[in-house]
Amino acid sequence: MDLVETLNKYHQRIIDEWIHRLRTEVSDRYSVRPVDELFRTVSRANEANYAALIHHDLSKVNQHIHWITKLRLEGGFSLSEVQNAYELYRTVLLPILPNELDDKTLYDALKRINSTLFYTITKFSNYFQSLHEKHLRDYAHNLEEEVENRTKQLAESESKYRVLVEEINDGYFVNQMGRIVFANQAYCDLHGYTYQEMIGKPYEDLIAPKSLPVVRRLYEQRMAGENSKDLYIYFRRHKDGSALPTENKVKRIFYQGEFAVAGICRDITERIKTERRIRESERLAHIGKLTTSLAHEIRNPLSSVKMNSQIILKNITFDGNDKRRMEIVIHEISRLERILDEMLDFARPLKLKLEPVSLHPLIDNCLEIMDDRLREKEIHVKKRYARSLPQIPLDQEKMEQAIFNILLNAVEAFLEGGHIEVTTRRLRKDGGAMVIEISDDGPGISPEDLPYVFDPFLATKRKARGWASPM
Repeated sequence: MDLVETLNKYHQRIIDEWIHRLRTEVSDRYSVRPVDELFRTVSRANEANYAALIHHDLSKVNQHIHWITKLRLEGGFSLSEVQNAYELYRTVLLPILPNELDDKTLYDALKRINSTLFYTITKFSNYFQSLHEKHLRDYAHNLEEEVENRTKQLAESESKYRVLVEEINDGYFVNQMGRIVFANQAYCDLHGYTYQEMIGKPYEDLIAPKSLPVVRRLYEQRMAGENSKDLYIYFRRHKDGSALPTENKVKRIFYQGEFAVAGICRDITERIKTERRIRESERLAHIGKLTTSLAHEIRNPLSSVKMNSQIILKNITFDGNDKRRMEIVIHEISRLERILDEMLDFARPLKLKLEPVSLHPLIDNCLEIMDDRLREKEIHVKKRYARSLPQIPLDQEKMEQAIFNILLNAVEAFLEGGHIEVTTRRLRKDGGAMVIEISDDGPGISPEDLPYVFDPFLATKRKARGWASPM
């Protein structure tokens, strides 16, 4: 039997034995490769070796080398692993050939096998090494580009961060070991210091004396890792010595290798004034309501007394001091009526100052004022605004007061969490009246309170998930 007949006879055995040895003798990487993949690679290698041994055609060997090199590089295989895989062809054939070939034919076959494998392994090694070096060069180049891109991105990110921190209206600061180690310009401006003056300043120098004990306690608790309020109001100390209402939102962070407290500092002077004006308006409105009620209660019996006094004075003959006394009674009753009229004039609504106003900016302004309280209680606001609402004539200040009061009552009614929805729409498509709806996901108004929903002084507040009593 010659070499051709032997290779054809043992074709399947050669492939099966080669695959088995790949999975068990070469490396762990080969042992976990799918069997169908190994069957393809081994079959094509066996076909290439057959062409080289029988027909002296090395083209298929070259094709296989180019194909298997890229495949094994992508799989992370080493040069020696693939060399050993090629060498298994000789290992599989050696036990078969002596039993099928005579001495001369066996000698020629072994020479051709050794020559073919020497060519294959040498050619593969050179090609594998060249591709591997190219891969390393490409990897190094890509790595340089990646480092350059990451550096550029980091610089852009830092630039954006600095713009964000420096351009916000609220003050941003980092307090480490009791001293300000970072501050944006807004924080410096809030306290009246330059950046150079601010950095390194003890934080206690920036707290008004009346607020210092509370703020110091909160800072010490936070630095000790204890639970403390994230959001609190205090009086900051300006460089000129004045004490100004301020709100801090703080958090413990890890800064430059040490724990610190970072926070956002906001001036709430205008908010305090707005709330004070609203409370004053509510107080005056309550006085007006009480005045109106008392005036009506007093007017009716007073009118009756006056009318009967006038009748008595006309029908009964008085003279001297008695007549004078009745005239004084009627005069004083008239004076009391004028006082009641003045009280009613005070209780009557003020004249509205109507001017063209856009609803959406007006509502947004109210929500902005309420923003901190909404975030503090984790209340989510959803705005469902109609498109292209025209300006309408209204008293902006009174409308803002009305919307703010409704939102304020709603927030105070929530314990924490919840949703408020603000909707605007046209009553008719052709213009006309506009509608503002403010609703929340609370239990609603109880039946016993429904008759009083339009009472401007109904002050019932339910501490549930929330409902706002009507203003």
